[in-house]
Amino acid sequence: MTMASTGTGTAADTGGAAARITGSAWAAWGAWGATRALLLLCVLGVLVLPGPDVTTDVSVIYRGWAEVLRSGTFPLDDVTWQYPPAAALPVLAPTALPFLPYATAFAVLVLAVDAAALALFLRAGRRPGHRRAGAWVWIGGVALLGPTAYARYDLLVAAVAAAALFAAARRPRTAGALIACGTLLKLWPVLLLAGAPLRGRRARALWGSAAGWGAGLTLAAVAAAPGALAFLTFQRDRGTEVEAPVALLLHGARLAGWPGEVQLRYGSLEFTGPGVPLTGALALALTGAAALWLLRWRLRAPELTPAVLCDAAFTAALLTTATSRVLSPQYLLWLVGLAAVCLTVRASRQALPALLVLPAAAATTLEFPVHFADVVASTPLGIALLVVRNGLLVAAALLACRRLRAAAGGGRAPDPAGVPGARPALSPVRGARTRATSR
Repeated sequence: MTMASTGTGTAADTGGAAARITGSAWAAWGAWGATRALLLLCVLGVLVLPGPDVTTDVSVIYRGWAEVLRSGTFPLDDVTWQYPPAAALPVLAPTALPFLPYATAFAVLVLAVDAAALALFLRAGRRPGHRRAGAWVWIGGVALLGPTAYARYDLLVAAVAAAALFAAARRPRTAGALIACGTLLKLWPVLLLAGAPLRGRRARALWGSAAGWGAGLTLAAVAAAPGALAFLTFQRDRGTEVEAPVALLLHGARLAGWPGEVQLRYGSLEFTGPGVPLTGALALALTGAAALWLLRWRLRAPELTPAVLCDAAFTAALLTTATSRVLSPQYLLWLVGLAAVCLTVRASRQALPALLVLPAAAATTLEFPVHFADVVASTPLGIALLVVRNGLLVAAALLACRRLRAAAGGGRAPDPAGVPGARPALSPVRGARTRATSR
């Protein structure tokens, strides 16, 4: 009787847990559906936010690129084309739906990838040592960025990056291929290798796959059409964009009477005038210093778990955005995706920096598009919004660095629960007891 009662209770507990999991998934999909309906209404012009129209990048620029790409060449004469060759795929993809206007087809494409990404986070959240908090960060972070999230192709890249990190522990070759594909979509996914292992079979599989796929796809793009690498020159010549953290120096100088101006260059609004090259050089120096810190940390760190791999990728992305001379609003999608991965893995130590990405995303929508005119004019309101957004990113980056260093070198053994598919190692005492019991 007791055994039957215990079995019934266990079954009831299991059924209750399954019901809670199912309920949580339905709640996530419900929130996703509601927020994405609002985003679609915005990008389709039914709802209009104050400020500039964020959809012109798709309806005008992307569509123009698609026409050029269909002619058999990359946009090698267009300085706004600053993307690696694989970016041609999301630009051309809407043309596969000829029964829809280009901009509408692009929104449908992003919606489909967004849904696939949520399914990925929910599925990963069911693994041992994982949780579904990351799915909610994905839902909320993308929503807080407003229509910009659906009017750029960065969401697709963030989804590829998340898939690569989730695959790294059990399928390193797949992860390497995804990192290579992501890098050829928008360069920044190469940062996922910041915490990659350097020795062993798994390291050889990951690095070899990334290098092989990267080289193969690049050669294929170069052979397929002229201008595949033209983006490198356009990226090199970019200046200090008005939303970048270092641009706050120039915003403050404008209030003090500095005669500089804001002009449209290389597809974004940049400062021009005396002293601007110095801010660009400062940004590059800060980025270089951040890269050296990461290299020093990596060379001193012991063998890393996939949890630290996620943390290192997130930290590297934070450092890159916080020191960049260009910080477009869609860059926050990179951080949202990586923050969601960190909050999915329980062993990650980046929970607080990851959560700081959410208010930073909300502040980004306020400065672009809602109050972008104030940002361009360097009004006190525009500067205040930039101080809040960029301050959150800098604070998150510094906190992430501190926690990354502690996780890899703080003397605490890595938590096996944070390793997808890994088996926790038995302590000598526990192992002895298990062997004794088995005898």
